[in-house]
Amino acid sequence: MKNNILALVLLASSFSTWAQKEFQGMAVFESKTSTADFKSRFEGNKNMTPEVQKMIEERMKKMFEKTFILNFDRQASTYKEEEKLDAPGQSGGGFRMMASFMGGGGTYYKNVKDQTYTVDKEFMGKEFLVKDTLTHYKWQMTGETKQIGGYNCFKATCVIPASKTDFRNFRPKKKEESSEEKPGTKAEQPAKELASNPENKEKRTNFMEDFDLPKDITITAWYTPEIPINQGPEAYWGLPGLILEVNDGKTIILCSKIVLNPKEKAEIKAPDTGKEVKQKEYDDIVIKKMDEMREMNSGPGGNRMEFRMSR
Repeated sequence: MKNNILALVLLASSFSTWAQKEFQGMAVFESKTSTADFKSRFEGNKNMTPEVQKMIEERMKKMFEKTFILNFDRQASTYKEEEKLDAPGQSGGGFRMMASFMGGGGTYYKNVKDQTYTVDKEFMGKEFLVKDTLTHYKWQMTGETKQIGGYNCFKATCVIPASKTDFRNFRPKKKEESSEEKPGTKAEQPAKELASNPENKEKRTNFMEDFDLPKDITITAWYTPEIPINQGPEAYWGLPGLILEVNDGKTIILCSKIVLNPKEKAEIKAPDTGKEVKQKEYDDIVIKKMDEMREMNSGPGGNRMEFRMSR
């Protein structure tokens, strides 16, 4: 109860302090997704040299560890990945395709006053402009507190449906669910028999067969009433203060730097390039393409995706 009262006091104090002037802020966020589940998919692969495995791990780290910049004012924000130059040979086709599922790319614009968002996305060589209504998160306040970067933060949680188009939401199947672990399956067939029947081998190399999508994901957020902005990283918002940390159990997005009223103001506006679609329409396009890729990997030449990723 005391923590809730303190949050209200801090919020009221912040509003009274900033109500007299226009302001803008900038926050740097570091996003890191655990790669243990994906690394286990490649470790122990006798067909992969240590050099290739190391290269894959380095590229995975690049995909799963990113820096984003959130620029915000009283009613809107833009969230965009920090631009970095790729080293020569670091942009394999398979990895570029996977990166499009990892929550990066484009500018994510949120307008909390209009309750809308706009994000430009490039997928399979096509540009899309996703425009839709903001998700209303059913946040539950816990009363727990901690400090992040010198700011007093409060904990809130909610449960949301897992997005089928965000590869970070996929979880590895348990070993007993894997067809390779069950008796009487192709895993027990002699290597000579598999080699003589490429179709069997290719079905076993389907990357997506090792992962499942959970129905729901629990989100834990930490927000600070000391910055009374109804904003946060990615699609997150709806708390009485700037969200400085988000954790979904696999991906952690943590604020590493905040600058209030910077000398150089950023342009906070929605992107306007690409074919305009609603979120569901875009998701259907991505899901259809993922299904097509899954079918390709299950048929003749089904190990091509892994080969391209390892080049």
